[in-house]
Order: sequence, then structure tokens, then C-alpha cells
Amino acid sequence: MDISVVIPLLNEEESLKELYDWIASMMQSNQFLYEVIFIDDGSTDTSWEVIGQLSQNNEAVKGIRFQKNYGKSQALDAGFQIAKGSVVITMDADLQDSPDEIPEFYQLITQENYDLVSGWKKKRYDAVIAKNIPSKLFNWAARKTSGLKLHDFNCGLKAYKNEVIKTVKVRGEMHRYIPVLAKNKGFHKIGEKVVQHQARKYGETKFGMNRFINGFLDLITISFLSKFGKRPMHFFGLWGTLMFIFGFISAFYIGVMKLYKLSQGAKTILVTDNPWFYIALVCMILGTQLFLAGFIGELILKSKEGENYYTIKEKLNY
Repeated sequence: MDISVVIPLLNEEESLKELYDWIASMMQSNQFLYEVIFIDDGSTDTSWEVIGQLSQNNEAVKGIRFQKNYGKSQALDAGFQIAKGSVVITMDADLQDSPDEIPEFYQLITQENYDLVSGWKKKRYDAVIAKNIPSKLFNWAARKTSGLKLHDFNCGLKAYKNEVIKTVKVRGEMHRYIPVLAKNKGFHKIGEKVVQHQARKYGETKFGMNRFINGFLDLITISFLSKFGKRPMHFFGLWGTLMFIFGFISAFYIGVMKLYKLSQGAKTILVTDNPWFYIALVCMILGTQLFLAGFIGELILKSKEGENYYTIKEKLNY
């Protein structure tokens, strides 16, 4: 199979048929072998019924329905697990991403051997203050932190080699950082393509200002995970050990000096009256806690390997 199109959605009943017809027309005109995977992330409208209608007598349409709303990252992960195409395209269901971009994305992956190509909505039709300015700030911070020179990390229109999406595990709200996750897994040929941004035709946006706050917090998280995600003990254990050693040496020095002054008959104060004693005690306590945090982190990491963070309610055509 040439292409798998993975489409996460939430309450997009009005756009789904139009979107699928557009994709199907483009695929047929380019003679691609394809599948379209819709992931219904807990919709409360008739989106799942529309997907069911599209899948009737049409094996190209596959569907996954979540038990409840888990988020875009979980929806993408579910789609990635079943995608069979040599090239995997992700796009949003609101018609703001154009399926006509797919042939160029496919060419970049198959002929120019990119591992991942991210869309760049250079000209946007969103509100300037509500989305454009926060988005620019967010993307600037992501570039500085990750080292990837992408202009639009949050663009839903991306293309991947199949091996990339089978290697990268997406959870939480990390869908914004799939290029960073791919880079951390050793996929370094990551490119960018300017894409046409469509004005929203139906419904309302599902994203508010809080997504940018969450995005910056996730950026800090992924920076930490990229270095210590598999070995939390390397971070917490190191700092815990250093703090404990500093506290222990300080306490030992205070005790030795107390004994030395007593042996010399010099005037001295109680150990508990020395402020350094409490600094040393706090350092030893914090050091022990950080070490234990690293140890517990290792145990949790081992227990959660391979676990899915969502529940599938129904499936179609697979």
C-alpha cells in the first residue's frame, strides 16, 4: 500500500464526507493505493455514524472509536498502530488541511528519502492575537529548545515513513513534538513544506489559548524526556547523590570542628545553633528524596512499557 491517511477528529460530522471525497478523488487521479483511517476521539455528534456510512462497501475506509475523549496524541497513536502504507500522512478533519498537498509530500518521502516532512502554514487564516502571535512564540521556543529548524511544529499536515510512526510512541499531548520525538529516535532527515491553509468551513475550533500554555509545559517535558526519559535515575540519582554528599560532608565538618574546639577548651556553640547544620540536614533529606524519585521513576517506566493510554470502543474494517 502506498499511503495511509490518519485523521483524528472530534465532532466534525459536517466535514467528514466532503473531506473523504476530496481525498478519494485526489488518490484516484494519482493512482495511489491508499487507506483512510478515521479516529473518533469521543465525539458526541454523529461523526461515528458518518464514518460508518463511508466505510460501507469501501475497504479503504477504516475507523476507530474511543470510549471517551483522550486527546489528539492518543488518537494519532491508535492510527499509527494500524497504518499499513509505506508513507503515512496525518491531517486534521476540519478541511483546513488540503489533500491536494499529499502527492508532493509522498514524493518528498519516497524520492528524496526524507524520514519526516512537516507542513508549514506560512499564511494563516486564524485570528492574529488569539492564535497567530502565540503560535509564533511557541514555535520560536520549540526551535531553540529542539534544534529543529521548523516554522510550524503544530501543523497537523505531516508525512512520515512508516518506520518512523512505528518507532515513535505518542502520548499525553506530545503530538506537537513528533518531529522532536523522531529526531530523538535517530531519524535525522526531517524537512518542511509550505502548505496552503484553508479557512475553517464548518463548526468551531477545538483549541483555546490553554493549548499554548500546555504546549510550553510539554516543551519542557520533552526536553527532559529526550535526555533522561529512559533513565530518570541518571538525573535524579545524580543530583540526589551530590546533594546528600554535600550535606553529609557539611554535617561531618560541623561535628569535627565541635569536637576539636571542645578538646582545645575553646568556647563553642551548640550544633543546633549553627545555621549550617540545618542547611546540611536539608541537603541530605532532599538528596535522599531525589535519589528515591529516580529509583521510583525507573520502576514506573518498566511497569508502563507497551501500555496504551486509551480504550477503543469500536472498530471498522480491520
